[in-house]
Amino acid sequence: MSQENKPIAIDDLRSALELLKTIPQQYHETDVLIDPNADMAGVYKQIGAGGTVQRPTRLGPAMMFTNVKGYPGAKVLVGLLASRDRVAAMLGAPSVELGKYMGQAVKNYIAPVVVPNAGAPCQEVVYKATDKDFDLRKILPAPTNTPEDAGPYFCEGLVLGSDPETGHSDVTIHRLCVQGKDSISIYFAPGRHIDAFREKAEKAGKPLPITINMGLDPAIMIGSCFEAPTTPFGFDELSIAGGLRKKPVELVKSLTINQHSIAKAEIVIEGEILPNVRVVEDQNTNTGHAMPEFPGYNGPANQSLPLIRVTAITTRKNPIMQTLIGPGEEHTSLAGIPTEASIYNAVEAALPGLLKNVYAHTSGGGKFMSILQIQKTKPTDQGRERQAALVAFAAYYELKQVILVDDDVDIFDSNDVFWAMTTRYQGDISTIFIPGVRCHPLDPSQDPSFDPKILGKGISTKTIFDCTVPWNLKDRFKRAQFKEVDATPYLPEWFK
Repeated sequence: MSQENKPIAIDDLRSALELLKTIPQQYHETDVLIDPNADMAGVYKQIGAGGTVQRPTRLGPAMMFTNVKGYPGAKVLVGLLASRDRVAAMLGAPSVELGKYMGQAVKNYIAPVVVPNAGAPCQEVVYKATDKDFDLRKILPAPTNTPEDAGPYFCEGLVLGSDPETGHSDVTIHRLCVQGKDSISIYFAPGRHIDAFREKAEKAGKPLPITINMGLDPAIMIGSCFEAPTTPFGFDELSIAGGLRKKPVELVKSLTINQHSIAKAEIVIEGEILPNVRVVEDQNTNTGHAMPEFPGYNGPANQSLPLIRVTAITTRKNPIMQTLIGPGEEHTSLAGIPTEASIYNAVEAALPGLLKNVYAHTSGGGKFMSILQIQKTKPTDQGRERQAALVAFAAYYELKQVILVDDDVDIFDSNDVFWAMTTRYQGDISTIFIPGVRCHPLDPSQDPSFDPKILGKGISTKTIFDCTVPWNLKDRFKRAQFKEVDATPYLPEWFK
């Protein structure tokens, strides 16, 4: 194989971008001046955000902004994962099989390794908080998504922390708002492992050393979004990225704290979550809002968040700041594909051969709604489809709704799913309600203000919509079968 035809091996953000540049309409650079304060998000919202963003929006290319107002020479990448097909290309798997592919990586994980600091790409340039005039706000172009945001946010910062008692490490993406020249607030949704580490350190009166890693191999970003029970307490999600790439993620020792950084990250912020320190999220703006969240609404500003004291920023030469426009399709890729993997593995283990595929629908931000494609092959499969839904709820506790369809329905085509719901579903007998179950606090309907019967914020009625045909009626619900014909000679060039 000649060098020019050799496949691009992806192990960092830059190699992922090199691959995208070879695929038509998946990557675009612009040198038109852009303000990171709301304008950048306003542009990409129209071009490629998709997901739960208010219309008009669409799926488009990843965009690199190379002329950022106030940051000469800075580059900001938006929307890298805002397309399922783009994610599939970068992970080397078919788009419709991503959940199964990720599920195999969980089973065949490879733990990260620590390599020498010498030559580590993420530490080519170093800014220490002890340096004169250090100000992270002048070094990194953190954007705002809307004019009402509490402040600039790092929207794709992968936080790496360790259990102060056991040393086990964990990585997760959190809401990170810039509060000052060396301070960042961090929001933890309930049940996050790094928050448990923080609580242990705080009880001991000690700070928790963490790194915020940005600009990474997409396998690391998506692999980090698995949650319990698929990745139980003590499991390092970086191992999933190792399983995806079939080689370990490389870490290096941080320069100013007792923690590790991802060696090939574009940008790393080193710091400590301070014990017994809390800040109001919008203390600098008083907007009352945090930032747009994946369900499609502006989240309220939190009145009491832990604070990170930054000790250093390390970067590659000419680093790429990576961010996302939330809510949008990128969040669906980050959260939804691991959700699919978790559900598929759990249902396959419990009910082998019943589940053909699963899609964590973008309308739920990859978290709240999943469509399960069921293949009933014998009379005793009747009723097992509902057991599969119960297993799905157990596999991913933030899941709110499950839609069950037969294996002749395309779960990635919402029109086909709604067709099944219209012709194979009766509301009074095909709907199963499970009230009073913990789900997710960012769904505004899961709140006592929505209905007094809701016992607390984040408690929901989980719902199963069984749109499958009863086994004894399968012959009456066969879809019209058209003749298989090669249509290629009849098609216009633009359609091929």
